[in-house]
This record gives sequence, C-alpha cells and structure tokens, in this order.
Amino acid sequence: MATSSTLNYREHIESLKDDLDFEEQGDAFYLFHEDDEARLLWAFHRPSGSHIAQVEDPNTDVAIMGFNHSRLGAYERFTHLNPAIIKDPELRHHIRNRSRMLFRALVDNDFTELLAVLEFAPIFMDQACDQMINGRIWNEHYASPLHASQFLQMAHEYHSHKLFEGAIRRLRPLKHHTFDEAKELLAQLCDQAQKLHAKILEHYVNAFELWIAGEKLHPLQIIVLRKQVHHLKASYECEQIKSDENHLQSE
Repeated sequence: MATSSTLNYREHIESLKDDLDFEEQGDAFYLFHEDDEARLLWAFHRPSGSHIAQVEDPNTDVAIMGFNHSRLGAYERFTHLNPAIIKDPELRHHIRNRSRMLFRALVDNDFTELLAVLEFAPIFMDQACDQMINGRIWNEHYASPLHASQFLQMAHEYHSHKLFEGAIRRLRPLKHHTFDEAKELLAQLCDQAQKLHAKILEHYVNAFELWIAGEKLHPLQIIVLRKQVHHLKASYECEQIKSDENHLQSE
C-alpha cells in the first residue's frame, strides 16, 4: 500500500502535468529530493524518460527505475548505472528485460557500441550472446569483419557453432558487391588478417570462392581475386593451427 507521503507526491505530480514546464518543475523538486520515494516516483513519471542522475541514483530501486525508463543510449545507460546493480545478480535481474532489448539493438547495429558496453561490463556477455544467436536482423547496419572478430574474441567462453553463425549473419553479404568492391574488401581483409578471428577468415574464404564462381568476371579479374583469396586462406589455416594448439594445451 502506498504511504501518505507517496500519495502526496502523486497528487503533486498530477497537479503539475498541465504546466508547460512540467518536467523542469519536477526536476527541480524531485530529482535530488531527500526522500527515496519521491525520487522513485519521479523516475517513473518524468515525461522525456529518466534523467541520467536517476540512473546513477545511490538508491538501487531508483536507479533500476531510472535505467528501465531511460531514453539514453545503451553505452551511456550502462556506464552511468549505479555500480551496485551491475555487481549483484538479484539486482541485475530487475533490469534484465530492458537490458535484453538494449542488446537486441546493439547486436543489430555495427558493433561499435556493443563492444564498448561489453568492455565496460562483461558481466552482460550472456545477454549479448543470446541476442547474437536468437535476435532477428532488422536493420542494414552491418558489423565490420574486425568488429565481429573482436566480439568473438571477447566471447571466447561462449563459443558455439550457433554463436559463430550469429556473428557471421551480421556481416554484409557479398551478393551485391561489384568487382571493385569485392577487390577492395579482399585487400582490407588481407591487411587485417592477423587481427581477424579464424571463423571470420573461414567465412570469407568460402564466401568469396562461391561469389567468384557465380559472377561473370574477366579471367584476369578472377586471377586477381583468387590470388587475394589464396592469401586469406593461408592466414585462416595459420590461425586454425594456432587455435588447435591452444585447445590442446588447455586440455
């Protein structure tokens, strides 16, 4: 049951709702109010979404409400969240639905913000991997091969065939590439080969071999591309040997 003070706060907020400066008045009165109940209520009712100070609030209930009702970007929301919530599994459970939605959007983007969030709070890697495997692809904001590799390297404890497939699905397909675009991408991949994950290298070796076979290219163009693919394949085989050696040493 609501306390009398909570009812008074509700009535006060209702009385301000028709004012043009409703949010400004609410912030001035409630944002740093000494009563936790007042701050909690304002974190729920603030019209433009919760303020960054509410996400940071020292009271974990207020901070959870602030996180769940915020319109801040994912990185800003996670990095400003009261650290006690990140550390405590029971408290993290109260932001699980909202954080799952955030990771769904992060995975469906170019991975820049995803990597930043996971570097700051690796405890959420399980949610990132879940969305990588099960999340739908809604946008055409593809991950770069380098960022996809960095994600797989960070998620080494969660490696599975489905996770590799999920990461690869978020790379730009080759089917619409022109010869010049394919040549440029191959050159970039060869330059970055030592930084790319073995599964990403393997994907591009197979994808380019199929693409070359299906395109009507001049014989000289085929020679140029296959030379680069051969270099990429050698890099993949080298990375695969390293991976196998590391696996044997860990057993």
